[in-house]
Amino acid sequence: MVDKNKLRKIELTEPEEEVLFISLRVSDWMGFLGQKQVKESLHIAINAAKKRGEAIEHILLYGPPGLGKTTLSHLIAKKMGSNIRVTSGPAIERAGDLASILTNLEKGDILFIDEIHRLNKVVEETLYPAMEDYALDIILGKGPSARTLRLDLPQFTIIGATTRIGLMSAPLRDRFGVVHRLSFYDPQDLEKIIENAAKKLKVSIDKESIRQIAKRARGTPRIGLKLLKRARDFAQVRGEGKITKELVEEALKMLEVDSMGLDSSDRRLLKAIIDKHAGGPVGLETIGSTISEDIGTIEEVIEPYLLQIGFLKRTPRGRVATPAAYEHFGIPYPHGEKDKKQQKLI
Repeated sequence: MVDKNKLRKIELTEPEEEVLFISLRVSDWMGFLGQKQVKESLHIAINAAKKRGEAIEHILLYGPPGLGKTTLSHLIAKKMGSNIRVTSGPAIERAGDLASILTNLEKGDILFIDEIHRLNKVVEETLYPAMEDYALDIILGKGPSARTLRLDLPQFTIIGATTRIGLMSAPLRDRFGVVHRLSFYDPQDLEKIIENAAKKLKVSIDKESIRQIAKRARGTPRIGLKLLKRARDFAQVRGEGKITKELVEEALKMLEVDSMGLDSSDRRLLKAIIDKHAGGPVGLETIGSTISEDIGTIEEVIEPYLLQIGFLKRTPRGRVATPAAYEHFGIPYPHGEKDKKQQKLI
């Protein structure tokens, strides 16, 4: 018998249980802004599956955090008219946990696995026949008397989400028929997302404030919505409830978010390279020791945005601060004359 309470801890059967009192997550396909190419591709796959009366192929969504992988998964389920069950890689500790979930799925159900790259190896191997053949192999007994029992599963869809697709094993990646990368959002889409969120929060905000928040959201809706909420709090306490440009500037200054969306960690890393290592190149371990930060945090959290906006370069010899970074801090670029001479020689 399956322990229903245990299964309940592993998964959430209703999307509503995942959100708190106020959700800024969009609830319809048209309301999901950005990621145009991904949406078009998924729209075709969904309509084709519905016409055939089949479950949609297994889908893998990857990309930086906060871009809408979970939201998109719920919208796919809604578009398919299917139930969605939510779990995560670290939550499925044993093959038995996975078996409990899979045997409770109905035809057409969607199983969303967040951070799928963190699945246990044994669990992952148990998942292979379930994804390919809709079957679950269970070993009964131990030693010479052990035998394998194969249970048939209804047609279902797994939607996997990961921020680190490189850590997924090739056999697992290859079993997903639809693979999409979610990219950073442009400022126009972010402005619309923030404007719609402000309406849901029932807070008054002007266009310039929306533009300022979108500009500093680092191309990520989750960050933009977080900044909007903090600006709303600031407006309610320091202002008259309306978010203005002045209040946004004051709120973001208190949060230590500058005009390019850099936070204190970003600035600390760049200033360490510029002030203490002459702009680089400097090794990652040296940077970590200089700013007392974990190397993994630097690589996965701090560096991606700095590389994206061109403030940092990775070279074979180490990290280098670019002229754009110097300009942002108002510091003269020391290699300017040298670069000009090299360009003349070329």
